[in-house]
Amino acid sequence: MVKVMAVNAGSSSLKFQLINMPSEEVITSGLVERIGQEVGNFVIKVNGEKIQTQTPIPDHQVAVDLLLNALVDHHIVESLEEIDAVGHRVVHGGEDFDDSVVVDEEAVKKVADLSELAPLHNPANIIGYKAFKEALPDHVGHVFVFDTAFHQTLDKERYLYPLPLEYYTDLKVRKYGAHGTSHKYVSQQAIEMLGNPKESRIIVCHLGNGASVSAVQDGKCIDTSMGFTPLAGVMMGTRSGDLDPAIIEFIANKENKTASEVLNILNKESGVYGLSGVSSDFRDVKAARAEGNKVAAAALDAYAYRVAKYIGAYTAAMNGVDAIAFTAGLGENDDITRKAICEYLGYLGTELDEVKNDVHGETAIISTDDSKVTLLCVPTNEELMIARDTVALVK
Repeated sequence: MVKVMAVNAGSSSLKFQLINMPSEEVITSGLVERIGQEVGNFVIKVNGEKIQTQTPIPDHQVAVDLLLNALVDHHIVESLEEIDAVGHRVVHGGEDFDDSVVVDEEAVKKVADLSELAPLHNPANIIGYKAFKEALPDHVGHVFVFDTAFHQTLDKERYLYPLPLEYYTDLKVRKYGAHGTSHKYVSQQAIEMLGNPKESRIIVCHLGNGASVSAVQDGKCIDTSMGFTPLAGVMMGTRSGDLDPAIIEFIANKENKTASEVLNILNKESGVYGLSGVSSDFRDVKAARAEGNKVAAAALDAYAYRVAKYIGAYTAAMNGVDAIAFTAGLGENDDITRKAICEYLGYLGTELDEVKNDVHGETAIISTDDSKVTLLCVPTNEELMIARDTVALVK
């Protein structure tokens, strides 16, 4: 048996699983969330029970220290020597990486150089790697697993932007996508739930603080909503998603800001947080809506509308759709958001079963038996995909 720590560091969270491979038995799992907010939350499973700690977690370095100390303190491992390998999710691999790689200095440098394409994530991914590298014994192998790799199958007409071609040939400006590890896992699960047909058309809606939609035809990604950076696509927790690019210059001129300052606003102060004025955490925004906050309600309505628009676009891209799968924190757990999105999809012959839709964090078919499109709730397992790639590379 090989013990693999699968690490999934997001912009404000760090999910982890310690997994025995190749049996894929999860020894423990947990989540550090609300990183950078006033009070963070740390949850770890010990003997099947969740132990929760609320404490300030100012950055990812503190999150990693919390996790490693908890493993030993709770006797999940007797020492950190028991960990054989760590797989690290990395959001952006550009065109440099079309598959996972064993980490070396060159890989770290390339990932750092690509940080301008994923400013909320790649730096956090590197911090996580360095923290684990320093804390764990030298024998531990480290692997980078890239969110962009699954989207490297896009055809040229789908990843090129309508710009002068030299911006692609010289600067590699193109669509890259993100959340690929999740889209790969969930689309595979969806195909299995359909009975493993030879031909399939799956739309995966990865919905959370970061959100993306992908079109997966016969197991291969043919389009995805995130673009050159994870800023593109549907609106998110703090990110704007798609908008008229002329807005950047307009705001810069009106507010006497640089383009970088405006982009920082689009990345960190926009989306549901910007529209609602409440929070980037959907739970807080939903609570505000429940209390009668109409601005919060409008922000959540705008979110559902934009996801539904992408579903329509990708149905056209594949000339039909067999299944729509909802995943990630919001997609897996929020039946109200799933219902709001599906209300736009009647033209496809979709029929949501409201009883089946009352599911949270479990794999389930949530459409009626008569629905022309199968609606699915599929909890993502990026950590398992990370562990599989890691053990294959560090054997």
